[in-house]
Amino acid sequence: MPSPFVSTDWLAAHLTDPDVVVVDASWYLPNAGRDAHAEYLAGHIPGAVFFPIDEIADKSTDLPHMLPSPREFAAAVDALGISETMTIVVYDEAGLFSAPRVRWTFLAMGAEDVRILAGGGAKWRAEGRHIEAGPVERPLRAFEARFVPELVADLETVAAHVRDGTAQIADARPEGRFRGEVPEPRPGLRQGHIPGSRNLPFTALVRDGQMKPADELKAEIAAAGIDPARPVIATCGSGVTAAVLALALEIAGAQKVSIYDGAWAEWGGRTDTPVS
Repeated sequence: MPSPFVSTDWLAAHLTDPDVVVVDASWYLPNAGRDAHAEYLAGHIPGAVFFPIDEIADKSTDLPHMLPSPREFAAAVDALGISETMTIVVYDEAGLFSAPRVRWTFLAMGAEDVRILAGGGAKWRAEGRHIEAGPVERPLRAFEARFVPELVADLETVAAHVRDGTAQIADARPEGRFRGEVPEPRPGLRQGHIPGSRNLPFTALVRDGQMKPADELKAEIAAAGIDPARPVIATCGSGVTAAVLALALEIAGAQKVSIYDGAWAEWGGRTDTPVS
């Protein structure tokens, strides 16, 4: 399989290619006190368009940034000048935090070639590369969305696996939240985790804004009691850092990884779901 990453050198060499599009996928937790879109307007990689995770989402639910319908997704990214046949390079300013979520979103909607900029915006800036300010407008493109259901798990699927234990559930939240010892950043959620799930915080997979080498990822995954040879459902607080964990599993050789889109925002916000 091709690497899910491209280097800053590669991107600099291909920045003006007509079939390459750069996407700023920056997003922060509600308690972070940061405005990703304002930061994008202040400065971003030249030609990059901004992907608003909370806006290109299902508006019929109160759950945060759930996947939109393929039709809604296509309309939104058409306006960004992106088609499913382009090489889509996503990055975030945290290094490796929200970019995997946007990569997964494009893949779940049928995009063919979606990569992540290794080191993200922070590495690009640290190397003294050019930054531009303001919005970017690209010519309209037609994105033919094709939903890929095997990449997505819903509440019913997760609940069925909890009952029969046929799939592994891996939780990317910090240990304190997983154990129910630290409050969730979103109000109104119970504390704890999905019964039978394993904890592998996404921070254990990342070093200096980049994914750890494959051998270290495999060791972390094994230490968490997760078998990449078996199907895995990745989850977290709201479906963002679960994508970091899903990406690590992909690099470690896992073939069947899905993301529980509702995540703890859905599971922990209900009264009819079991909690450990």
